[in-house]
Amino acid sequence: MHIQQKEDKTTEGLVAVINKLLIIIVVLVITIFIIPFVLFYKSQPQKTEGQAAKITGSAETVKTDATVYWSAPDVNAIADAKQKEQVEYGRELIAHTAKYLGPNGSVLKMSNGLNCQNCHLQAGTAVWGNNYGSVASTYPKFRARSGQVEDVYKRVNDCFERSLNGRALNKNSKEMQAIVSYINFVGSNVEKGKKAAGSGFKDLAYLDRAASPENGRLLFTTKCQSCHQANGEGVFNADKTEYTYPALWGKQSYNDGAGLFRLSNFAKYIKNNMPQGATYQNPQLSDEEAWDIAAFVNTQPRPHLNTSGDWPDKSKKSVDNPVGPYTDNFTELQHKYGPFKPIEEEKKKKEELAKQKQTIANK
Repeated sequence: MHIQQKEDKTTEGLVAVINKLLIIIVVLVITIFIIPFVLFYKSQPQKTEGQAAKITGSAETVKTDATVYWSAPDVNAIADAKQKEQVEYGRELIAHTAKYLGPNGSVLKMSNGLNCQNCHLQAGTAVWGNNYGSVASTYPKFRARSGQVEDVYKRVNDCFERSLNGRALNKNSKEMQAIVSYINFVGSNVEKGKKAAGSGFKDLAYLDRAASPENGRLLFTTKCQSCHQANGEGVFNADKTEYTYPALWGKQSYNDGAGLFRLSNFAKYIKNNMPQGATYQNPQLSDEEAWDIAAFVNTQPRPHLNTSGDWPDKSKKSVDNPVGPYTDNFTELQHKYGPFKPIEEEKKKKEELAKQKQTIANK
């Protein structure tokens, strides 16, 4: 009896040892199997945060923008004292136009109270803020709107007569010479014939629908009204010499011949610069919101400019030019609010057909 119990205990001990050995063998096999995969993974290049990160709540991958954008040269680098003084005055006129040339201007009373930098942000130096980076390098140039070759003086006066709803500034005046000197200096680091990276407006995809002034009204109330006020009248500074927040419609705003009265221009401007604090790197509005706010603002009353002389060649009109006549069959309403894709596609087809006819005629 005692012998049998002893044999049973010996057997149980052997089984326990064997089980432990089997566990050790299994762990070793698994380890040997995993090690090559760990070594392979560590040998792979790691993705950067910009490559791997996802936009919260979106399926879009965040892409790193490696573009080297234009930046304006430093005015303090100008060695010639007279030139520096003129350029600095030009910058002052761009930044505080109304103070000198507005309704209560100290030099002339010839514009609506807006400043040039209300449209050309940071005195025309902001990336995708409608800056002046490409002006000196591309002017003089042909512009389809006027049907002629324009110089910088003409371009400046276009802004005075349209965006500032005023009158043309004398070409030989101290103020015009200073403004042009500043604009030319700002773009002096851009090669002639080239465009500065980040100049003008950043492209914005067309909507597949018409922009909605109704949607834009609600968005304006929540995102824009606190600065530009309920009636779009803006806010003047204490001495009424210039706007702290510019008027977006009404008699003190840009007229219906201004560049921002084109919906695409205004939507691009809003998307990458508004509300206050937004930038092209960190926009606060969706594309649809930008289009709809632009539609609402440009529906509101503003000064009228006789533009019957614009676009001598009507076929060259921009697809969002809000004033007829046109060389296509789309309505004035669609040209103002969209959808613009069908208009753009038809325009491209006509241009391609015209090229083909010209090629055949030249043979």
